[in-house]
Amino acid sequence: MTTISAPPIDEARLNELLGQAVVEFGAAVNAALIVIGDRLGLFRTLAAEGPLTSRALADATGLSERYVREWLNAQAASGWVAYDAEGERYSMSPEQALMFADPHSPAFVGGAFQLALGSADSREHIAEAFKSGAGFGWGEHNHDVQEGCRRFFEPGYRANIVQSWIPALEGVHERLSEGGRVADVGCGYGASSVVIAKAYPNAHLDGSDAHDGSIAEARALATREGVADRVTFATAAADSAPGSGYDLVTTFDCLHDMGDPVGAARHVRGMLAPDGTWMIVEPKAGDTVAENLNPVGRAYYAFSTLLCTPSSLSQEGGLALGAQAGEERLRAVLGSGGFTRVRRAAETPFNIVLEARP
Repeated sequence: MTTISAPPIDEARLNELLGQAVVEFGAAVNAALIVIGDRLGLFRTLAAEGPLTSRALADATGLSERYVREWLNAQAASGWVAYDAEGERYSMSPEQALMFADPHSPAFVGGAFQLALGSADSREHIAEAFKSGAGFGWGEHNHDVQEGCRRFFEPGYRANIVQSWIPALEGVHERLSEGGRVADVGCGYGASSVVIAKAYPNAHLDGSDAHDGSIAEARALATREGVADRVTFATAAADSAPGSGYDLVTTFDCLHDMGDPVGAARHVRGMLAPDGTWMIVEPKAGDTVAENLNPVGRAYYAFSTLLCTPSSLSQEGGLALGAQAGEERLRAVLGSGGFTRVRRAAETPFNIVLEARP
């Protein structure tokens, strides 16, 4: 009889992993407190009026001091607020405020935490999907997923779409300035649509999304922003989005969520004017797993497991590209959809922007 001995334990490595787990555990618990602080205005008030004692912050927000004090200490231990022990006062640096107190800042992360917690609320459904292989649709998640997604992506869209992404496309800025037509496919709550419409007052924009609740929010946003006369929204899947003859079709962080992205690409090709352009914004990822084993890849793989892959598997086709599909697979999808000219037009630390033409 052969005896198999257990491999030796590297105690230093074990302690390193345990230390990492403590950080992970604290981050997971504090994520809920970040969402609470964002929702109740604690970050915004502290950034605007600090330094403040816990009592002063509680009074300013109309909240219970004992809860506020404990919340402040958790944020101070996390490094998200500063603590002055001598005066027992808390404050936020300009950098901390940009991240947690200003929803218009490109660095704002409140929406990301809202999206993460909303996604985690569906963990029992996703666990069952692990067993069955079934999908879980976007509209089946709770409101924090849809709203959190909008708040997660919108700051980046406001900082990049008009300033760098559209200008990086060949001739598109000029055409929209003169009064072109745009279709925003998979528009969600319409943030990207409204950003484009406000930047190009002579252009007309049609947004579409498969989730009816998101379309209702998009219409309300267009009305609030004063562009409803030039922006329309319709509930439609990507492979049946209405309209044709568009100068520009956009898909923002959604192609990988589609059940049949190749079919969607074919449909987009039919929506374009003969010299039209498709702008595809997708998460930035390498073409291999090894290239994506980094902090950004970690977040995107986790979101993909809870959101993107289940969304695709809930639809006909169920290709399930995943959030970390990589440019090579995206180019293959575009090629199968009839696009022969594809180039990377722009990028950020989190996104790539592909320009596709027939």
